[in-house]
Amino acid sequence: MSATPLVSPLDLPKTEKSQLIPPLLGASVTELTAWVQQQGQPGYRGKQLHDWIYNQGVRSLSDISVFPKNWRGELAEVPVGRSTLHYRSVAPDDTVKYLLKLADGQIVEAVGIPSDKRLTVCVSTQVGCPMACDFCATGKGGFTRNLNRAEIVDQVLTVQEDFQQRVSNVVFMGMGEPLLNTESVISAVKSLNQDVGIGARSLTLSTVGIRDRIRQLAEHNLQVTLAVSLHAPNQALREQLIPSAKAYPIEDLLAECREYVQITGRRVTFEYVLLAGVNDLPEHAMQLSKCLRGFQSHVNLIPYNPIEEVDYKRPDRDRIQAFVKILQEQNTAVSVRYSRGLEADAACGQLRSSKFKS
Repeated sequence: MSATPLVSPLDLPKTEKSQLIPPLLGASVTELTAWVQQQGQPGYRGKQLHDWIYNQGVRSLSDISVFPKNWRGELAEVPVGRSTLHYRSVAPDDTVKYLLKLADGQIVEAVGIPSDKRLTVCVSTQVGCPMACDFCATGKGGFTRNLNRAEIVDQVLTVQEDFQQRVSNVVFMGMGEPLLNTESVISAVKSLNQDVGIGARSLTLSTVGIRDRIRQLAEHNLQVTLAVSLHAPNQALREQLIPSAKAYPIEDLLAECREYVQITGRRVTFEYVLLAGVNDLPEHAMQLSKCLRGFQSHVNLIPYNPIEEVDYKRPDRDRIQAFVKILQEQNTAVSVRYSRGLEADAACGQLRSSKFKS
């Protein structure tokens, strides 16, 4: 996949510069070197620009002190691609939710999740989400647009700068469906790996499942972790929880996941939100194990995080452990993820526009 070409600001009328030039954030050192040479500057300034964008967090090219003063003036309107902080909230477990204002005024959410040994960022890939999963708050607000690669990478740099700590892991599990924004997401993954320096296997891409997109992802051989939001072990229940499942039956989705394993050699993680009395019964656990036999996979159980719009309940711990036990007895690899950030509405499924603060 080719990168978005970087346009020379000198080729555009002044009033159009900031609107038409793609932001520089997300560009590789090779792209930035070609771009500075297009401006008539020596190639080594590409590495300088790369350092200032990714390591020093510059937000305006006019602030790059190693550039000639007259050139800095010419580049003042070239967008780096950084957002502005709109709102920040901290949960008692130190998880931080950020509402970030983009260049067009839209607001997107990111979450920083610290632990003793690492800092994980949950990033969004769209403003809103078109998938409308019944138990997820984000989809209740509808869909506005895709994010570009700069707007995705910016979320990671924002959290990294706020925590003053290197980000070790990124999960594409915020607002939006990543595989409906494949070009920007793949470009952002490459930038996070090569420019920000996060290992490919420390990047997790989550999807509800879009026909043919998992296969396309496999062909890029990115070595990221694929997490498929399954949430039900049969087609009827999945359609109830995930409207898009009507157009993409679970049998077809699982077949594509098997292809992904064959192509990449990487196992697939299946996310499964546990809803009390809905998908957490013993028969559901048996059906789930049967679905996943025969290929490398891992089930990540997520006890439901409550939202105001629907009446689903979280199962109690005994019910959760009973579900786990059945999967284990069927030799299905399983773990339970208790989401962090609940008090800040930053946990899985809770990101939403109705929480925006003025």
